[in-house]
Amino acid sequence: MAGNEISLCMNVREEERTLARCLDSVRDLGPEIVITDTGSTDATTKIASKFGARITSFNFDLVDFAAARNHGLAHAHGNWILMLDADETLEAAGITLIQELVSRDENAGYYVERLNRRPNPESSTTDYSVRLFPNKPTYRFHGRVHETVDASILAGGGRLLRSSIRVDHEFASDPERRREKNLWYIKILKEEIAADPSDSSRLDFLAAEYHQLGMFSQAAQIAERIVEVRPNDAVAHLHAGVYHFLYTGERDRARADFQTALKLRPNFEEAKSFLENLETAQVPLPN
Repeated sequence: MAGNEISLCMNVREEERTLARCLDSVRDLGPEIVITDTGSTDATTKIASKFGARITSFNFDLVDFAAARNHGLAHAHGNWILMLDADETLEAAGITLIQELVSRDENAGYYVERLNRRPNPESSTTDYSVRLFPNKPTYRFHGRVHETVDASILAGGGRLLRSSIRVDHEFASDPERRREKNLWYIKILKEEIAADPSDSSRLDFLAAEYHQLGMFSQAAQIAERIVEVRPNDAVAHLHAGVYHFLYTGERDRARADFQTALKLRPNFEEAKSFLENLETAQVPLPN
């Protein structure tokens, strides 16, 4: 094997509609393809086989996306791991960017920009997650849903760096389907929090799920819990302040939140901006 061979690792289930397009987008990388199938009954595995993928099955009776991803990592032979989902495609420029980063052979995980495309382009969103990292036995995912590898990379002495790699994500267009998925994730996140109350990262994702559902009062309550467990986190205070200012109309609490964020991080421009907006607003903003 080449010294810097890349393994593309994917969790899949019933992905016959999008999988070929995803795998086509990375063809020029020539990666080893490691597919973890969690119960497909359609043509998913046949499509994967046509691309030369190594396919393993994973029992998903207990929903645990991290465990499924880690199962795939255990079967990867490349020096580097690239993670994609079947409803994502790598932008063409990403081929060269990935090759360049891999050639540096640094102990680093790289954030990839993901454009979540919706039917209405104006409602599309962007997020970032670590999708490219060295293949090390200790670099493993955590979280039954919203699984991340970040903490294990940092614990292993690696760095987390931003890259210019972009992927397109075909976001679910059916509102009811999205709502059902949000509620499903909320249930699992609550189970995780009950099992390990010390893991505040699960609270971050829980607040985000409530926000996506428009349940802003519940999201604000979770933001307050995050501040309680991470009192020295300026960003946590900022987020709590945003909810109190924009969504619950608690201006005094928002002011205190923004001031605390600035005390913790004096040059926190976002907190400064929100505080200035709060002080100059003539009337409370609608909930």
